[in-house]
Amino acid sequence: MLGKSSSLIFALSLALLPVKEAFSWGQNGHRIIGEVAEAHLTETTKTKIVALLEGDSLAEVSTWADEMRSSSDVFWRKKSSKWHYINIDNPEHMHEHVDTSIDSKEKVKHILDGMHYSINVLQSKSTSIDEKRFAFRFLVHLVGDSHQPFHAGRAEDRGGNKIKVKFFGSDTNLHSTWDSKLIESENLSFTEFTRFIQTDNAEVIAEYLDSTPADWLLESNHIANVIYESNETDISYGYIFKHMPTVKFRLQQGGVRLAGLLNLIFDPNSKPLVSSLKSVEKNTVNH
Repeated sequence: MLGKSSSLIFALSLALLPVKEAFSWGQNGHRIIGEVAEAHLTETTKTKIVALLEGDSLAEVSTWADEMRSSSDVFWRKKSSKWHYINIDNPEHMHEHVDTSIDSKEKVKHILDGMHYSINVLQSKSTSIDEKRFAFRFLVHLVGDSHQPFHAGRAEDRGGNKIKVKFFGSDTNLHSTWDSKLIESENLSFTEFTRFIQTDNAEVIAEYLDSTPADWLLESNHIANVIYESNETDISYGYIFKHMPTVKFRLQQGGVRLAGLLNLIFDPNSKPLVSSLKSVEKNTVNH
């Protein structure tokens, strides 16, 4: 798997490639979520993920699944894209179709499957260290993706990618605006941004952790639909003022929930709704 030097090579090669579509949150968004999560990991979890991190931090590995999309490997070129998003046709019935038993990469149809596959690999006693490292790095990324509203958007516009907007007069699209441009407009490093949104409020943390991955995607779908309905295409200061609280809220939630999920997986003594999620999907994960 990738260490720091390999990740840097992939990141540099990615920067030289033509961009075919927007990725997820942008590098800083994912790093913010990873950095927020670091502060909420239990000591047991920190110890158990050392071998999976290979000297990196959560912020560093959070962008790995996007960096790897520049690889020539067939999985990354042809199959990995569907792991990053989901199209929700009927939010009211989504929980009825959640499959927590995904045990093969070939069975992954969307981001929710990808998260459950990764969780299952990490919990399994029979999977190899390389399989666990793959699953761990992908899971860190997908938890972030699940909190970006347009990764649960509409199929017909590819999650806002086909909706053209102006960002301070420059041509872009709605998805890219939410991936990176709103975050970058703050002119903060990911560590500075993290310090501004980090929380130790026990009540807020408990509320965030009382949820499942399916809930996170339903929340994103709801936010995306509200933004769709507003139909704002000329984006400047007013749009940023209106929507930046939502961006910060989702980044904060993503970080706390990432830590809660990792604590649930790796620390049998983590406390539900204090340091870990209550469950992944209706008590399907047991210590």
